[in-house]
Amino acid sequence: MVRAHRATIQDVAVLSGLSICTVSRALRNLPNVSEKAQVKVADAAAKLGYKASSAAARLAGGSTGSIAIIAPTATAWFFAQAVEAAEEVFGDSGFDTVLISMRGKASVKRKIFGDLLGLSQRVDGVLLLNVDLSESEVSLLAASGLAVASVGMTSVPWDNVGIDDELAAWQATSHLLGLGHWDLAVLSGRETQENSVLTSSDRLKGFGRALKDHHLTVHPDLVISSDSTIDGGRKAMNELIAHRSLPTAVFADCDEAAFGALMAMREHGLAAPKNISVIGIDDHPMSWFLGLSTVAQPVADQGAFAANLLVDRLQNADAPNEPSNHFLDTKLIERKTTRRQR
Repeated sequence: MVRAHRATIQDVAVLSGLSICTVSRALRNLPNVSEKAQVKVADAAAKLGYKASSAAARLAGGSTGSIAIIAPTATAWFFAQAVEAAEEVFGDSGFDTVLISMRGKASVKRKIFGDLLGLSQRVDGVLLLNVDLSESEVSLLAASGLAVASVGMTSVPWDNVGIDDELAAWQATSHLLGLGHWDLAVLSGRETQENSVLTSSDRLKGFGRALKDHHLTVHPDLVISSDSTIDGGRKAMNELIAHRSLPTAVFADCDEAAFGALMAMREHGLAAPKNISVIGIDDHPMSWFLGLSTVAQPVADQGAFAANLLVDRLQNADAPNEPSNHFLDTKLIERKTTRRQR
């Protein structure tokens, strides 16, 4: 992780042992934070010299007081969680929020990034959630005069927060390999819609790296394209079952696709882990209910952290800090859908 020159809210979270969302609320003296947590956060912030951006601050001259959150879709669980956490930070800091969903349509993205001047007249800053931008779109946004931060976008000229997607996929795949599964398939979120999220290619790399660590290769027939949705996972798993050799384990690169895979298996009289072990990435709330093994990522913390970085940029526009990229930790959670190969 590349750190900024001064302490961030993530540093306070690490030192206090609390989540970024909890730290953000404590620093702004919001309700639903215990007295014990308040003390931990205050002590950690004092030691690090960290101060939260003041609430209701405004930029001098011509400020709209609004921030746009741009997401590929507003309905998927990941984006809904990140948006809610970011909106809380923006609201507590005195900014209104404009939510822009691209609805999986390239035409919507072209309209947004083809009129950045118009966008800059509506908002002071932009928070991007895992939006797949071309080099020219990145350059146009960086030159627009808007303050920008993002979630899940590396190698961009603004502050970014995310997870190491390649590492998360490596963790999930290594779990299956460690259980003795050598015949693996992957449901890879290479979107069939017009817009792709950015995680899929890195997660496919992590899958391949784990296989390479065990002197195995990725079989092209066992790489199935899947939308990052329940229906996408169901269709991909149906394709795998109907037309390809059945593996002993499947890595779905998001939990919602894994849910669809489990549904398709049930329709064909198969079960996890009896017939096929299944693992995902996210730790969606339904993963616990369905007993899905997964690699957990702190979704709300990513939204809150990126929002705090953007607020800090807006309220300290003359600060000389270089853009920074922050990776939050992921964690393997073994439940009931994976077991040792017999």
